[in-house]
Amino acid sequence: MADQMKVTRATFNDVMVPNYNPAKMIPVKGEGSRVWDQDGTEYVDFAGGIAVNCLGHCHPAMVNALTEQGNKLWHLSNVFTNEPAIRLAKKLTDATFADRVYFANSGAEANEAALKLARRWAMDKHGAHKDQIVAFNKGFHGRTFFTVTVGGQPAYSDGFGPKPGGVEHVDYNDLAALEAQMSDKTCAVMMEPLQGEGGVISPDLEFIKGVRALCDKYNALLIFDEVQTGFGRTGSLYAYQQLGVTPDILASAKSLGGGFPIGAMLTTAAIAEHLKPGTHGSTYGGNPLACAVAEAVFDVVNTDEVLTGVKAREELFKSKLEELNQRYGIFKDIRGKGLLIGAELSDDYAGKARDFLNAGAEEGVMVLVAGPSVVRFTPSLIIPEADVLEGLARFEKAIAKIVG
Repeated sequence: MADQMKVTRATFNDVMVPNYNPAKMIPVKGEGSRVWDQDGTEYVDFAGGIAVNCLGHCHPAMVNALTEQGNKLWHLSNVFTNEPAIRLAKKLTDATFADRVYFANSGAEANEAALKLARRWAMDKHGAHKDQIVAFNKGFHGRTFFTVTVGGQPAYSDGFGPKPGGVEHVDYNDLAALEAQMSDKTCAVMMEPLQGEGGVISPDLEFIKGVRALCDKYNALLIFDEVQTGFGRTGSLYAYQQLGVTPDILASAKSLGGGFPIGAMLTTAAIAEHLKPGTHGSTYGGNPLACAVAEAVFDVVNTDEVLTGVKAREELFKSKLEELNQRYGIFKDIRGKGLLIGAELSDDYAGKARDFLNAGAEEGVMVLVAGPSVVRFTPSLIIPEADVLEGLARFEKAIAKIVG
């Protein structure tokens, strides 16, 4: 085996494109909801790889699935199918509204497939005039040029030249604005059933039911981006299952692979027919390694024990954050669903979410932000209560430092 070179955070600056600015420390090992860096310093992980590590780090079911499949078959291409992909697709369709699954490598790719399918469906069924896609301000759907254009955050999409056309945005939870924008030209409405990157914003029930009704009225498809909300994150396999609203197309990723890159687009048989052979594809999509791991994750997550446990952990997290707020008065709002939790900072600390992230890391706890004024928590769905309490004790030390 080749000697491993010694790398430091400074090496990153010498060899990597500077579109990221990662933390000073470099994690080297994880187990459950704890992570250790090069110096052996321990951290409690409330970030979960941005809502990805739904079973924590190195869960035995995942390690076993990866090891077993790694000794059998890694890659074939979609000239062939494979058993793990078919088994995973069957489990997903049995557990959801969907009849058909398309596998990709990421959430952006799953959303890209969803948008292309919607456009192709509209063209085949209604003609080229029906091409409008309506999405929501502060939404996030990925970083490909199509998905970043549909996402409602210009800071991510501006500066790369002409954008794909036929895309409009309205405010989330504003049904009147959506209705004013829609017409018979609308082919799809794309939305997160709980906005993640945009600040952890839940939908009003009347709003989300109204979106479904408007899609029906104008014969448009409803696309749910469940990349962050899906696969147990909100306490059901997918968030739509708690809302009483069923989409036509659903995108899944992040927790789907528990840390192994995989994405999936789910839809009905009638809509799926419009992606005929040759219309879309992915070299790695549906590869045996990713699907074997995701199947193992599914078997753990899609159980009453885990999904009920998410709701219990949500209550613990929120109650402890409320206690912190009573002591320090730093939060304006604590919100979210399941283990997708956002704590919006009070006016005195507005715009300083990253300061709390950095202070947390110094105290041995990893958290996220969702915009400049929201601290976000997306830990493992099975994080032990002791780790929740220890992580929040460390976060309190970070708060105390900032508050002074």
